[in-house]
Amino acid sequence: MTKHDNDQQLPIQPVEKPILCNPYAEPTAHWVYDTATGLAEKVPGRRKAFYWYKSRRVMTAQLRLGIEAEEESEELPLVNALRADVKRWRAGGYEGATEITKELLRYWGREDRPLRLFFCQLEAAETLIFLNEIRLSGKYLRFKPAFSDENLAQLQDQPADAGLDPLTRLGLKMATGSGKTVVMAMLIAWAFCNRAKVSSDTRFPEAALVVCPNLTIKERLQVLRPASAGNYYEAFDLVPTRLRPLLAQGKVLITNWHLFLPESEHAEGGQTYIVVNKGPEGPQAFARRVLGDLYDRAPLIVFNDEAHHAWRPRPEESEKAQKSELEAATVWVEGLDKLHQAVGVRCCVDLSATPFYIQGSGYVEGSPFPWLVSDFGLVDAIESGLVKIPRLPVSDTTGRPDPKYFRLWQHIVKENLRPGDFLSSGRARRPKPEAVYREAEAALQTLAGQWVERFKYIEQATDAQDKTPPVLIVVCDNTDLAEVFFRKLSGESSIEVKSLGRGKRAKIVTQTVYGKGEIFPDYFSNTETFKPTVRIDTKLLDQAEAAWLPGDYSNVSKQEAAEQLRRIVATVGQPGEPGEQVRCVVAVSMLNEGWDAHNVTHILGVRAFGSQLLCEQVVGRGLRRMDYTVDKDSGLLTEEYVDIYGVPFSLIPFKGRPTQGKAPEDRPKNHVRALPERVQFEIKFPVVEGYAFALRRNVITADVDAIEPLVIAPEHEPTAVFVKPRVGYEIGYPSLAGPGEFQVQDRQAYYASTHMQTIAFEIARQIVTVLGGAQFDNPALKGDPQLRGQSRHQLFPQVLRLVHAYVQRRVDYRDIDPRELGQERYTQLIVERLLAAIKPDDGAGEAPLLPILNRYQPTGSTAEVDFKTTRPCFVTTFSHINLVAADTARWEQSAAFRLEAAVQKGLAQCYARNDELGLLIPYDFLGMSQHYQPDFLVRLTNGTMLVLEIKGQETEQDRAKHAAAKRWIAAVNNWGNLGRWAFQVCKDPQTLERELSQSARE
Repeated sequence: MTKHDNDQQLPIQPVEKPILCNPYAEPTAHWVYDTATGLAEKVPGRRKAFYWYKSRRVMTAQLRLGIEAEEESEELPLVNALRADVKRWRAGGYEGATEITKELLRYWGREDRPLRLFFCQLEAAETLIFLNEIRLSGKYLRFKPAFSDENLAQLQDQPADAGLDPLTRLGLKMATGSGKTVVMAMLIAWAFCNRAKVSSDTRFPEAALVVCPNLTIKERLQVLRPASAGNYYEAFDLVPTRLRPLLAQGKVLITNWHLFLPESEHAEGGQTYIVVNKGPEGPQAFARRVLGDLYDRAPLIVFNDEAHHAWRPRPEESEKAQKSELEAATVWVEGLDKLHQAVGVRCCVDLSATPFYIQGSGYVEGSPFPWLVSDFGLVDAIESGLVKIPRLPVSDTTGRPDPKYFRLWQHIVKENLRPGDFLSSGRARRPKPEAVYREAEAALQTLAGQWVERFKYIEQATDAQDKTPPVLIVVCDNTDLAEVFFRKLSGESSIEVKSLGRGKRAKIVTQTVYGKGEIFPDYFSNTETFKPTVRIDTKLLDQAEAAWLPGDYSNVSKQEAAEQLRRIVATVGQPGEPGEQVRCVVAVSMLNEGWDAHNVTHILGVRAFGSQLLCEQVVGRGLRRMDYTVDKDSGLLTEEYVDIYGVPFSLIPFKGRPTQGKAPEDRPKNHVRALPERVQFEIKFPVVEGYAFALRRNVITADVDAIEPLVIAPEHEPTAVFVKPRVGYEIGYPSLAGPGEFQVQDRQAYYASTHMQTIAFEIARQIVTVLGGAQFDNPALKGDPQLRGQSRHQLFPQVLRLVHAYVQRRVDYRDIDPRELGQERYTQLIVERLLAAIKPDDGAGEAPLLPILNRYQPTGSTAEVDFKTTRPCFVTTFSHINLVAADTARWEQSAAFRLEAAVQKGLAQCYARNDELGLLIPYDFLGMSQHYQPDFLVRLTNGTMLVLEIKGQETEQDRAKHAAAKRWIAAVNNWGNLGRWAFQVCKDPQTLERELSQSARE
């Protein structure tokens, strides 16, 4: 915080580019603020984990001076220690983990995944797995961990009853919108696959209990059930195909904490009887009732979603906490204790954006749960682009946030209200709602005006642009104030009138009256048939949350109204749902967790904010992104904004926006999607994960002359090389240099001691080892062929002949000594290219090479394309997809223009840009398994489906991609279910039509 000329506290200055880091990699930079000047400095490296809290000194200052005193910060030593340990464990190849775990972690971390996982998701999962498989299991580590054995004791949550075993709790702090549900799915997959592989290993539960705070979240979390439609295991490709049957052997139960409420002693089978008196419900009965089928599958892994509700209050402080919060916390944690006592809980995974103790809990307000082990908070999420960027109103003269809009509540209550504007006197005096509205109206008008500006952008958007309407949230201090704001915005009010009932007895009934609102009435006014402005009634929502529990509700109409409101709130911004028409939400305090609307663009806070925790909770309701498309030039997520008035947060990177003037960056993004009316242009393709290489006679072949050539051209002629040739069929790391460290040898000495036959034998050995199905630690040389137990002595002579042929006919030595071929780089390239070319000799009676298709999605389609982008786009006519988003305007858009012309000239029927389409071709390059994404799919007039690559200069990696594409084509054609396929590389879009004409004649 800094002092301005008028001696008012003002926040730090805005930054021009809040997003600094690639979302898929560990953060490499962060913003640091000078609290004396308010200036931000970009600092290299990752920010240490820390938290803000209110010390007694801060609270005393607030009471004495009536100001919002700065909070204090403190490092999270356990989190920082674990970060270092997990990073070393990751670099060491996850030593000590099971093979299933290693396979999953590598699968999740692959850079060529169609849906890459964020670094914060990977790190959170790695941390939980490291603790469970290594530290809590007593596994040996080769390095001295920074997270000591003594630190493990802090992961135990001891019940008040010392006779009960403590719960092992592992807390993950993840900002709203950073993907907590995906992390839960990753950990469930990890536990279930490991347990199914070794059924006796109870470190890995086969039953997962997910506990959440309300019905909205419960419905949203159904994606964690492997059998559910749209489950995250398939949607995010979290489990390799071969492990899917293992995942299916586990079971997931998702419930509200309300199910932990003690059952009545007079209840039986969901009904209550006077004559029934079973006595208090014991742990075993409780576990059977709550767990159902999971009871016999213990031990459990428990996921507490929004776990900041699940804390254990100190008895002497319990009266100070809010009654509803205390009830939820007590029932939730005591329920977990009972389950642990009855069946055993391996660990509780606590997930929350704000895992901190609240006021009245008996702990320092804002202090973190002691079992917090991973932290990727709001500031980290902003700097990595995972959430929207807060945008604050700034002064045109200073560039700093305008105090009357930034500290709105302080500006209204402490500076502008008169004595007659309060309902009572003294310390606890409460301002009149009408007086607060009077002073806040200018802020509301300004913010709502910016909302209208953005809404007009949507109205003017083309069919090819995103038309999701924006949403304004108004967060009020109390229900009376919320009622005033709602009436002023919506024009809707309630009046009481007398009505003659039966027997002509008068009674008072409430009627709803609709009029014109006072704030942009054309946009926010409600009518009987159109209600863009919604007021959230917390009590009514609570009824809806409890309605799913057994019970007798006499007032059915009120229950139905509660459920209707819940459905509207839960579906804001979703086409075809009850909340689709919502434009403004007026609420008290903050919206319930689980409200995951992505189209919130404006937030107005009209209440006191006593802590940064509360600021973060309110702001978090508007930070979920609408789109996660990465800018291909910068590698960063594109910027999205939410304008915020009246929420005085500190030390959070934000953008400034003058209160006057338009924001052109709010214009809608291009919406790339399949058009149903162009279904005749739909293109389907196989989703290939590998190849079936099932030899019966052990006869192979390869078209050596069609394999990409190899040029021996060392960039710098070193005098020393790293080599140690070997021969034979040893099992080990498949390298010409052999296992262990490479040996440095003088180049001339190496030439003198090495024979070309030795090099050829080594290359052939590596290929035969892969064809024979041996398992190596080097995943790139496992290869796609699924041979097991083939006769190596029959394969080796055939492979050696192919090696000799390639070395003699396809290698350009450029006057370099041929023995240079023994260098690891060239050896790997030859191995990979020959493996991509070798196939069963069907002319000798072998079964042809066939593709292994994804078990759950064997084919993909252009109909599934739907994403948003800021990249320049070319409007299509003859494609199922409406736009071509270009990586480089010269190549992709030029090619799209030529493809449109080719269809008009009868050379092709249709085409599709392979962008977010999911057509990936597996290949190996220099020891790494990767996926190749060709540029276009083109259906030619002769029916052939052409995989088209637009490429100027070729690199060695490009040649590896092209070799893999040819293999993919051969296998898909042998399969034959989607017609004939071909592959073509166009090096200049100017020649594309001529090349397509030639391909169409073949």
